[in-house]
Order: sequence, then C-alpha cells, then structure tokens
Amino acid sequence: MTSTATATSKPTVAFIQACWHRDIVDRCKDSFLKEMAEHSDLNVECFEVPGAFEIPLHAKLLAQTGKYAAIVGAGLVTDSGIYKHEYVAQAVVSGLMQIQLETTTPIFSVVLTPHNFHNSEDHISFFREHFVVKGAEAAAACIGTLSSLAKLQD
Repeated sequence: MTSTATATSKPTVAFIQACWHRDIVDRCKDSFLKEMAEHSDLNVECFEVPGAFEIPLHAKLLAQTGKYAAIVGAGLVTDSGIYKHEYVAQAVVSGLMQIQLETTTPIFSVVLTPHNFHNSEDHISFFREHFVVKGAEAAAACIGTLSSLAKLQD
C-alpha cells in the first residue's frame, strides 16, 4: 500500500490499481493523482491488487471502513486470445456497481477492456496515452460527483 494522504481532516479517495499491465495502468494513476492535486483538496491513498478481478473485494472492504469519500478502480483486462476477458470485465464492473449501491460510497471504474489488444508497441503506446486521458476523466468525475453529492446533503 502506498499512501499520498496527509494527517488532515480532508476527505480521502482510495485509488485501487491492478498490477497486470502496470506500465500502462501506472499512467492512469499518475494522471489521476496529478488532476486531483491540481483541482481538489482531496487526499488520495493508493492500493495495489494483483489483477482487475481482485478490485471489487478490495473496494468493498475499503468502502465498509467509512474512511473514503470515493473509490476508484483501475485496470486493463485484455483478451490475449482467450474469451474469459469478457467475463472478468463484466464481473468487475458489476461488482463495483453493487458495492456503490450497497455502501453509498461513490465508486469509479477505469477498468478498460479493449476489444482487440495486441502486445505490440503500437497498441501499448496507444493505451498508455489513453490511460492518461482516462485518469484525468476519472479525477474530474470523482470531484464532480463528490461536489454534487455534498449539495444533496446540504
């Protein structure tokens, strides 16, 4: 577990990253952290899990602590010629939605499943850059959602 949080009363967001395809998913995390630092005063704590399939359980346990204003899961599920990637991706997204509804903790998914991922430099380069965009989008969605939910509680 890596932490970028400080000992303050500012709300904290959990960022859970799958380690498969770390060189690509790290780009999402870095972009997310940069955007959060530039556009919010939220703390972020980062967690790692082996693969995307492990993200929902980790998210649920974090949500149940009540310590996190929001949780973000990031990973890359590739087909690699094996059909099961579709089942893994569906299970992860369904699990994250279920956790969000059960705990009322906002959950954001940057778990992407490209239709045709090839372990070539062209695809790897494309997805490295794509994850930079997705990290920034996830930060904006997180900030916007937390702001919107705060207004509902006023």
